[in-house]
Amino acid sequence: MELEFSGEVWFWKGPAPWHFITVPEEDCLELSATAGSVSYGWGMVPVTARIGRTRWTTSLFPKDGRYVVPVKAGVRAAEGLNVGDLVTVQLVVGG
Repeated sequence: MELEFSGEVWFWKGPAPWHFITVPEEDCLELSATAGSVSYGWGMVPVTARIGRTRWTTSLFPKDGRYVVPVKAGVRAAEGLNVGDLVTVQLVVGG
């Protein structure tokens, strides 16, 4: 399964601070249907993600009935991303 969408980079301060992009609701419905066959626990969905020229492996986190894409510091640096930036994300589910 492959998805492409645009979303805003946001910051979560929690006990382990991280940057994320929320997957749009309509794409989350498709992901939910696929998650059962690829999830490895806690609803995490392994993916290969791409923003611009930067590609990395990660897992989508379930949050508030949707999924969020964690964006590593190296990805943010390589693509010059900041909180509030609107970016296009490509995902390949299952890596």
